[in-house]
Amino acid sequence: MDTNTQDMQRILDAQKNHFIKEGAPSIELRIDRLNRLKNLIMENRYDFVDALNEDYGNRSRNTSIMTDAYSIIPDINNAIKNIKKWTKVEKRSSNFPFGLFGAKSYVKYEPLGTVGMISPWNFPVNLSFGPLAAIFAAGNQVMHKPSELTPITSELIKSLCDKAYDENEFATFLGGPEVGEAFTKLHFDHLLYTGSGNIGKHVMQSASQNLVPVTLELGGKSPVVIGNSADMKVSAKRIMFGKTLNAGQICLAPDYVIVHKEKKDEFISEVENAINEYYPSIKDNDDYSSIINQRHFDRINSLIEDAREKGADINEINPSNEDFSQQQFYKIPPTIVTNTSDDMKIMQEEIFGPVLPVLEYEDLNEALSTINSKDRPLGLYYFGNDKNEEEKIMSNTSSGGVTINNVVGHIQQKDLPFGGVGPSGMGRYQSFDGFKNFSNPRAFYKDVGFKFDKLFEGIRPPYTKSIENLIKGLLK
Repeated sequence: MDTNTQDMQRILDAQKNHFIKEGAPSIELRIDRLNRLKNLIMENRYDFVDALNEDYGNRSRNTSIMTDAYSIIPDINNAIKNIKKWTKVEKRSSNFPFGLFGAKSYVKYEPLGTVGMISPWNFPVNLSFGPLAAIFAAGNQVMHKPSELTPITSELIKSLCDKAYDENEFATFLGGPEVGEAFTKLHFDHLLYTGSGNIGKHVMQSASQNLVPVTLELGGKSPVVIGNSADMKVSAKRIMFGKTLNAGQICLAPDYVIVHKEKKDEFISEVENAINEYYPSIKDNDDYSSIINQRHFDRINSLIEDAREKGADINEINPSNEDFSQQQFYKIPPTIVTNTSDDMKIMQEEIFGPVLPVLEYEDLNEALSTINSKDRPLGLYYFGNDKNEEEKIMSNTSSGGVTINNVVGHIQQKDLPFGGVGPSGMGRYQSFDGFKNFSNPRAFYKDVGFKFDKLFEGIRPPYTKSIENLIKGLLK
């Protein structure tokens, strides 16, 4: 066992022993942990912005302050505000006739213990700290493995968390894939992984060796359906804001658009207008983020080339006609891909970059067929004011979440659960649903008092007659 694995095992043992010895943390301690988290984020927000910019080469500072600082706070505030309500004992009904004689049934949400958490590189601060609102509210301790692809940000997270928390509360482990692999094999009480589906399969397989329950936040090809009742200008602006935020490196980014063939040209024209407005130049524009590294830069460009070779039309939106073959960072301009076919990799893999295939439909059923031919996505987006059309799309598709008349919006709502379905993930975090996800809903039943013991005589031996009639009477 190497030093990293020994250290992780030592802290896991210490956290488990601490939990057994101290019991579930008080509401006051949970609120204190949440307040420490909030203070850590707000006091160091500019350091996080600088670290993210350094890790990416160029990451929009305004994007970082919005997504990796302020957007986490509502989740923490919501947990602090509701924790007493969430942790209240839930009364349930007891079977007839025992409830009439004083039997009591109830559920108590208790901490699971130690939650392992593996967070990704695309929003390293948000996706490290956002889930903690529910995890800490539920009374758990945490061991955290941040991404090695954002090493400066990960170092900062570790340094700040080591100061703010005792290692029995929260411990951070840095390192590459080998550390991550060892981490997934630990006997946690729950494991949360956010990242790609391919790695998610390995995480789930490793966790299964110890029967560790998992929450997987993955991704997929989140579709956008634009109805004819949609405002094309507003729709294009909202879609392209979501698609170019963090250069499309978002698990919930709109992955492809399906628009009526008669509106397709208008939509693409409005997309070009929106990009010209948002990013008059791109190459040296600090508002437009880089792709995280050479590997992902090459991967996205290879998707474009594969589509081009198989007959797609590529429309690179480059307002200042800049040359991206020579550049300091890994920037890819917003790119619209049309005339696609199913054999193109761009229609099979999650893009995770600023490239948007635009498909057309004549009949809404074509759009639904396209969506349902792929894995169930993390998000689904509909633009339009046609209630019947909206209802048809929602009734005939499945996704982790939905935003109507915008993209990515449902994850920003502090009182909604967030998660996937099928290959886009399992389990939820955020809000009360997240609190429950990281809790043990322990069932309690207190039977009738000793003086009512005669109630049981009909079902106990010796049996002088069939008890079927008695059971039928109880089931009425």
